[in-house]
Amino acid sequence: MFTGIIEEIGEITAVAPSGDGVRLTVRGPRAVSDAAHGDSISVSGVCLTVVDQGEDWFTADVMRQTLDMSTLAGVAAGRPVNLERATVAHGRLGGHIVQGHIDGTGEVLEVRPGEQWQVLRISLPANLAPLVVDKGSIAVDGVSLTVSAVSPADAAQQWFEVSLIPETLAATTLGARVPRDRVNLETDILARHVQRLLAFAPAGAGVTTEGGSR
Repeated sequence: MFTGIIEEIGEITAVAPSGDGVRLTVRGPRAVSDAAHGDSISVSGVCLTVVDQGEDWFTADVMRQTLDMSTLAGVAAGRPVNLERATVAHGRLGGHIVQGHIDGTGEVLEVRPGEQWQVLRISLPANLAPLVVDKGSIAVDGVSLTVSAVSPADAAQQWFEVSLIPETLAATTLGARVPRDRVNLETDILARHVQRLLAFAPAGAGVTTEGGSR
């Protein structure tokens, strides 16, 4: 479990075939400073398991399903990545609950700079659109962000926007994003649970204005 508060920008230093997946070597001095075999580290939003490590690096296996769902497909040495160690139970939840289980990817459609911030507009797969709400939480490349705008429900192309403060621009890879870049998306786990519950609701069931079932 993660919070979406990035601890450092690491770098992929090697990619090796591993069955139908790959084994990545990632440089991340802070991420491995107290890591042990089997620990979880979020790599640009993807939860990976440490299988080997050194003083400032670790390796992790990425299976085919993860490659198909994330921007790690086709990854090469030299790519910068956002790193976050799994949160501890007594730590502060500075962002929001992030599992490191990517729902899919989006494409940066627009970058609008301001005096001290940037607004990113990112495409949203149609199946994820109902799970993203204005002022709700979303993880983009593992970064916990607040949604600042969403497309209308009937828009031909679904999108959302996030506003990045100077700290986010400097401390994560999002500061270097440009149009057509692809990013990993993880929607709010609470929204996913509600969607699944509603899928099993009896026909005609709903919620009254008082919040009770009808």
